[in-house]
Amino acid sequence: MPRRRQVGTNRHMPGSGSDGTEDSDSSAEREQTNSSESDGTMPKRQRLTRASTRLSQSSQDAPDSKRAADHDESPPLTPTGNAPSSESELDISSPNASHDESQAKDQANRDSDKDLSHRPKRRRCHETYNFNMKCPTPGCNSLGHLTGKHERHFAVSGCPLYHNLSADECKVKAISREKQEEEVKGQEENNSRHATRHQTPTSKQSRYKEQVAEIRKGRNSGLQKEQKEKHMEHRQTHGNTREPLLENITSEYDLELFRKAQARASEDLEKLRIQGQITEGSNMIKTILFGRYELDTWYHSPYPEEYARLGRLYVCEFCLKYMKSQTILRRHMAKCVWKHPPGDEVYRKGAISVFEVDGKKNKIYCQNLCLLAKLFLDHKTLYYDVEPFLFYVMTEADNTGCHLVGYFSKEKNSFLNYNVSCILTMPQYMRQGFGKMLIDFSYLLSKVEEKVGSPERPLSDLGLISYRSYWKEVLLRYMYNFQGKEISIKEISQETAVNPVDIVSTLQSLQMLKYWKGKHLVLKRQDLIDEWRAKEIKRGNSNKTIEPSSLKWTPPKGT
Repeated sequence: MPRRRQVGTNRHMPGSGSDGTEDSDSSAEREQTNSSESDGTMPKRQRLTRASTRLSQSSQDAPDSKRAADHDESPPLTPTGNAPSSESELDISSPNASHDESQAKDQANRDSDKDLSHRPKRRRCHETYNFNMKCPTPGCNSLGHLTGKHERHFAVSGCPLYHNLSADECKVKAISREKQEEEVKGQEENNSRHATRHQTPTSKQSRYKEQVAEIRKGRNSGLQKEQKEKHMEHRQTHGNTREPLLENITSEYDLELFRKAQARASEDLEKLRIQGQITEGSNMIKTILFGRYELDTWYHSPYPEEYARLGRLYVCEFCLKYMKSQTILRRHMAKCVWKHPPGDEVYRKGAISVFEVDGKKNKIYCQNLCLLAKLFLDHKTLYYDVEPFLFYVMTEADNTGCHLVGYFSKEKNSFLNYNVSCILTMPQYMRQGFGKMLIDFSYLLSKVEEKVGSPERPLSDLGLISYRSYWKEVLLRYMYNFQGKEISIKEISQETAVNPVDIVSTLQSLQMLKYWKGKHLVLKRQDLIDEWRAKEIKRGNSNKTIEPSSLKWTPPKGT
């Protein structure tokens, strides 16, 4: 053991240079070799002691070793000459070694901090990415936001210029919307304190409804000549790069509602973009070519990435296969033998047909149908698990084939008696009565099954509007044909196959349900019935109705 003390003394002698150090190391190695031959346990101790001695010398001779440390950044070597593979090769059990090692690390960190202090700071990559992004609207500098709450935007949904507004106008509108929302919240809080289970509209709400009705009646029936010229000039100048002029098309009240909905949707998209759930300009199909129509999509659909990143998809309108280019679609259409959906045709009236497609037998077709529907539905979650469902596809026939109008899906075995799981009318057939036909057809199936049905929640915005309109029409027709004195919600449900909960909610919205002396009374409002009857007469004999006699269907068994 005295030799180890002598080695430490030689390494710390004043005035000893690098040559003296190397000689002491080589002599120590020779001594270590000689001692290892006599004692098998000595090499390990001497190896660890020599490592701690080197670390202690490096901490004491910091001024001399600082220059070497600046030029030599290689890891410390073990006595064998290799970089340490783990902490076990250092003397972690020796208190001197751990103390000296920490001192050496602190000194190395201070030296590295001095070197890094002279280097320019690098900007984070996401900051550079945000400032490099630009709004796709021509002539837009990406400043401002449709919501009036953000300084910049990177998508058309938040572009003030696309919506024919300025950034300052958006901020002013945002302030006015916030004030209105605060007033509405205050009114709701006051009303909630005195709310009852079946509350009828207050006098203030009734006056507000009457004012809205007067505003809508007082609007101009059509555009004047100068206004039409202005609209046409705007369309010819900007094309699809700007939103069409919406002034004077509808009432100011409805236009303001539409602007609020736009701002709210833009705010939701901005939140999703900040959270990283969507990336503007990537993995988002903007348009699809479907038959003779080019459709703008509304929502994201989980198509494969190699198709989604193209931005434009080509879909066969008969078999619903999706392709990457116009050429591939043209070649596919030349050899595609499908002219109608697979499955059984269970309904036909004129050019309108409905096909029942089993998700288990025609899995690929149903999956493609769900992917297509997700482009226009927000709440849809069913994409690939289609086997437990039946799909009822409505088509319109011509000399080229049966063209997809819409569809609804239905569980084969629904414990809650849902007669619709998902429903969609294609955008090119909207506002033509096909949505109500699909709803009516779903309730017709429920009548044949002798069940009471209801759609699965949550409904999309357009779906909720369609169902409320359908329930209103069904109830008013029932009231018009009803000749008795007492009416029962249960009887209405059994005859129309509408769920009693949906009937009650519709009666409440029509102010036809009143709670009096511990009982609920159904009021027969003749003004609403007369208004509905006038619309029916004006509409005439429309072919957009479901004829029960044209249904050739029996409820499936054992599915």
